[in-house]
Amino acid sequence: MRILRLYKINKVLLQHGVDELIPKRWLPWYARLARKCIFWIPNKHKKHNAGERITLALQSLGPVFIKFGQMLSTRRDLLAPAIANELAMLQDKVTPFSSEAAQQIIKTSLQLRTLDELFSEFHAEPLASASIAQVHAAKLRSNNRDVVVKVLRPDIRDTINADMELLYTLAKVLQKWLPDGKRLRPIEVVKEYQKTIVDELDLLRESANGMQLRRNFEGSDALYVPEIYSDHCRHNVLVMERIYGLPISNIDALLAQNTNMKVLAERGVEVFFTQVFRDSFFHADMHPGNIFVATENPTNPKYIAIDFGIVGTLNKEDKRYLAENFIAFFNRDYRKVAQLHADSGWVPQDTNIDEFEMAIRTVCEPIFQKPLAEISFGNVLLQLFNTARRFNMEVQPQLVLLQKTLLYVEGLGRQLYPQLDLWKTAKPFLENWMREQIGVTAMIKKVRENMPYWSEKLPEMPDLIHDSMMQMKRIPLQQQRTHQKMIELQTQSIQSTHLSIVGATGVLLAAILPVYQIHWAFPAASALAGVVCWYMAWRKGQ
Repeated sequence: MRILRLYKINKVLLQHGVDELIPKRWLPWYARLARKCIFWIPNKHKKHNAGERITLALQSLGPVFIKFGQMLSTRRDLLAPAIANELAMLQDKVTPFSSEAAQQIIKTSLQLRTLDELFSEFHAEPLASASIAQVHAAKLRSNNRDVVVKVLRPDIRDTINADMELLYTLAKVLQKWLPDGKRLRPIEVVKEYQKTIVDELDLLRESANGMQLRRNFEGSDALYVPEIYSDHCRHNVLVMERIYGLPISNIDALLAQNTNMKVLAERGVEVFFTQVFRDSFFHADMHPGNIFVATENPTNPKYIAIDFGIVGTLNKEDKRYLAENFIAFFNRDYRKVAQLHADSGWVPQDTNIDEFEMAIRTVCEPIFQKPLAEISFGNVLLQLFNTARRFNMEVQPQLVLLQKTLLYVEGLGRQLYPQLDLWKTAKPFLENWMREQIGVTAMIKKVRENMPYWSEKLPEMPDLIHDSMMQMKRIPLQQQRTHQKMIELQTQSIQSTHLSIVGATGVLLAAILPVYQIHWAFPAASALAGVVCWYMAWRKGQ
């Protein structure tokens, strides 16, 4: 199965001429020879440009590869504009499946004889089509509200399972043979990615995520989350309020309606940090196909988010370390950054902090006090990767989703307002959050939160204190008994060893004595004594 899938991937890449986009100087002679030997798979897309070839190839390979292309489309500092523009088509313009199949899935899942039972209108032509599902516009009969119906692609789970098996195989090979394989932890990263993409196949989970995110930002001026109609949601069907806004990627339309791009870009940063540090629950698939801008008030713009299949969470420890790292970066306190990495276990405890601090300063100092347009994040990421490799810094699988989301946010910020001062926007937010976590205000808040629990346990305190004192009183006796038991076990172990040696000696004598023509009773007695000693040794060992 894996070999067939690997062959198909190679076949698709060769048919789309993706191999021809790699400079020949990068390919060893045996790779060029192998390509010539596979003469029965010609390039069928010679008329297409590089971006079209890559986009068509990824689209042919399925959702796992389409997701990869979606992420790449936001990295315009790493890709040529023509390629990035083509990859952006993967966000919501993937080839749809048949409308008849979609309608049949809806009727079967919602147990409808006809769609008219639930919808007064239903548009057979898909509104948008992505890697995992496609959406159709409709109108609910019960309240006459405009909605969209999201339908999971049929048989998509089998395709994803096959691709994940292949990725696991590749990850095992990389971990075993690459010099940095163990540090990069590719198997854990693939496992984390599998969890997120499998979760995306359950639209009931997506509906719950959407309702949680809507509750978190209820009344917000920065982000609007559409209403989910949970009564009409199933594992492969989701019904949600239809939103009307401009796609975040349509810069010309945003400028035409005089959108305040500076406020919009700053609110994107605010929304991201609010989700991560206030809620510990963040939208982890923020590519441009899932983000819109409301048109009601261009001078005070608001984001609209859709597609909640992939969300991320952070525990308190990771969140605290991340916030402290960000603040230390913004304050250029590279010593603290290095120490935090060591304290959190992200680098080995024996790391030379002085050298690590100097390496971080070398990478990060040039990027401060510059707008996004002047920062080469591709170069910064490359330098950080080399620094991580130098100091054996391990990849943190639980942070992979956060890293991907950061890439999306930075890519969107670059497109919207290249002069955005990312550091100036984020620093006050993080400092306020840290003040809420430590200090008098934080202590009062924690006391208030724990007060119901403490008041419940307060009547039990005298009994708990008495029990604790009694246990402390019994500790010396328990220690004495434990010590005596250990001595007994050691004595039994020594006796068992001695008996085993005596038994072995008796059996050995029983084998040797017949050579000297001694009466048979002596070797028999020796063998019997040896067996008895072995039995006694076994009993003591038990």
